[in-house]
Amino acid sequence: MRIAVLGARGQLGAGIVHELSTAHDVRPFTRSELDVTDDGAVAAALGPLKPDVVINCTAYNDVDRSEDQPIDALNANAFAVRALARAASASGGVLVHYSTDFVFDGTASEPYSEDDPPNPRSVYGASKLLGEWFASDAPRAYVLRVESLFGRAPGGPAPKGSVARIVESIRAGRDVRVFEDRIVSPTFIIDAARATRTLVERQAAPGIYHCVNSGRCTWLELAREASKELGIDARLVPVRASETKMRAPRPQFCALSNDKLRAAGVTMPPWQDALARYVSSVSVT
Repeated sequence: MRIAVLGARGQLGAGIVHELSTAHDVRPFTRSELDVTDDGAVAAALGPLKPDVVINCTAYNDVDRSEDQPIDALNANAFAVRALARAASASGGVLVHYSTDFVFDGTASEPYSEDDPPNPRSVYGASKLLGEWFASDAPRAYVLRVESLFGRAPGGPAPKGSVARIVESIRAGRDVRVFEDRIVSPTFIIDAARATRTLVERQAAPGIYHCVNSGRCTWLELAREASKELGIDARLVPVRASETKMRAPRPQFCALSNDKLRAAGVTMPPWQDALARYVSSVSVT
């Protein structure tokens, strides 16, 4: 298959390119090479290419800044997806788009399923939800909701995000402030890339899937597990998200169920297993 990957040098994009390049004709596009918020540029780049699959790894991920720059968030997270869906439609191809747990309000007590109604509480979450709707304009679309992405693909950028910060701080012997009341289901990019490949290659039913590692944890529990894997007595400082002022509200309970993905033939490893692999990979660098 000919596969166009947008945002190919980002954390997730690099993982997608690495995973799919072993078996497919992957055409990577970096942000500097293709501005996905420019409809004309998207059509000009993807029209002649006629990709079988368009994978969108671009996003405006600054949750707090989105509150002050909603147009930027909407352009990148929503209207760009509409342009990519049109490009996929023009070539008769498949669109893969990644969304987020922030489409939910975080008031649940059990992991969210794909059938639970979204209710975003932030501009970022609303822009990502709109992007999900635009993705459905493609003839076949997979919307994969990921959460708290972590990891590094070979040749990819340096790890970033909450998990990377926690692991780096533990290794450096610094105090590590972690939420004890925010519950997540993190996503290891290596596992997300493999899940994406499986869905596309098996031509699974299109739709929304929660692409997260199995299980759930607080950030404090994750930090303790990382400390154990590193063999370091970490200086963990529990804090409460409910008492922390942030520009944009965060969903406090944002664990996602990946049962639908499992039913499609993709079993995501437990988050503890994913974290162990990540810690092992950064410990040798």
